[in-house]
Amino acid sequence: MTVAGILIPTSQAMNTMRPHVRAPLRGVGIMASLLAACGGTPETKPGPAAEAPAVVVDSATLSADAVKIAGITLDTVRMTSWQTAVTVPGRIQLDPSSLETIGSITEGRITHVVVRVGDRVAAGQPLVMIHSHEVMDARRALTAGTARVHAMEAERDLAMSSAERAKRLFDNKAMSRAELDRAEVSRRVAQSNYEEAVADRDRALALVEHLAGTGPLPRDADEHDVIIRTPIAGVVTSRDAQPGTVVLPGMPLLTVGNPDKLQLEMHVPEQQAVGIAPGATVRFALTEAPAERYDAVVSRVAPTVDTLTRTVQVVAPISRRIAGRAETFVQADISGQHGTPALTVPVAAIQALEGDTVVFVTEARGEGLFVRATPVRVGRRSRDRAEVLAGLPEGTSVVARGAAIAKAELLKRRNAGGGA
Repeated sequence: MTVAGILIPTSQAMNTMRPHVRAPLRGVGIMASLLAACGGTPETKPGPAAEAPAVVVDSATLSADAVKIAGITLDTVRMTSWQTAVTVPGRIQLDPSSLETIGSITEGRITHVVVRVGDRVAAGQPLVMIHSHEVMDARRALTAGTARVHAMEAERDLAMSSAERAKRLFDNKAMSRAELDRAEVSRRVAQSNYEEAVADRDRALALVEHLAGTGPLPRDADEHDVIIRTPIAGVVTSRDAQPGTVVLPGMPLLTVGNPDKLQLEMHVPEQQAVGIAPGATVRFALTEAPAERYDAVVSRVAPTVDTLTRTVQVVAPISRRIAGRAETFVQADISGQHGTPALTVPVAAIQALEGDTVVFVTEARGEGLFVRATPVRVGRRSRDRAEVLAGLPEGTSVVARGAAIAKAELLKRRNAGGGA
């Protein structure tokens, strides 16, 4: 190559020169730089060196000892019959069918409340006493009715005797037919009056029994008190009645329930409630005894979604006796009915890796294990399986237990910039 009349050898030519010939050419290089400064060919200045791209590690090889220490187990991507399964908190409560809300049956003022919340009561036991004029009127009507019954009974007996005597006289030709008929009519009227008096008395008696009950009166009660009694045996669960309060008919006073009839109430998010129907199984454990688990069967699923919490109410009666009490919170596992097949992996295999949802695909490498993070798209999740919508074919071997340890190993290698 010639620059300003000076022959400059090319790099290929210089490479072919002997070492003792290359040295004098250094001056030629200097001369060429001077010529470029004087208007010759511009010299190209080298730019800054480009940085080497960071190495992203998405795989790692684990030794047999590492696999054993981490407790890694493998599973496969496979088609399974999808079964809705969800874990939700639940609340044990008294079965509403066993609760009896006891209200006032009269208008009056509460004088005594003889029970408290938590007291166990027997059927017919007095709970509340209300001073009321209604029971006074009822007892007066009962007394008057009883007296009228006695009077009508005497008139009936007299009319019956007169009718029998008239019949004998008529048979002996000593009384006319008209007199016999009048005696018979008197007997029938007396009988009707007696029956009417008995009905009035019984009605007054029923009212007294309704207001005071059929059992003995409490020690502090008098005959002017209305006695509110429990119709069922159980435990007092709530008490609204307070002495001195004026009440009207229908106002709630107490609630009594059977503590042995319990149910489990759960609220399931609407997305996870799909597939849960009456007949689904529920397993739950009490907080104070987590080792012992109980079974129940769903009896009712609410037809609507709660507008505030966006959950669906699920109720399961508890058929066996448990150690827990009502209003105890538990953790419940609901297993729905089997549905359509779906491509699934164990839930433990799903990991979050720097913003991606991945599953660690495995290959055997001698006695060790080669793992590679593979992005996937996950759909529904149950207690132990997750639905794979995209990213993995059926039959792929994946890390099930120990996937979190595999992720930690991968992150360590990424931070170190190493390879697999």
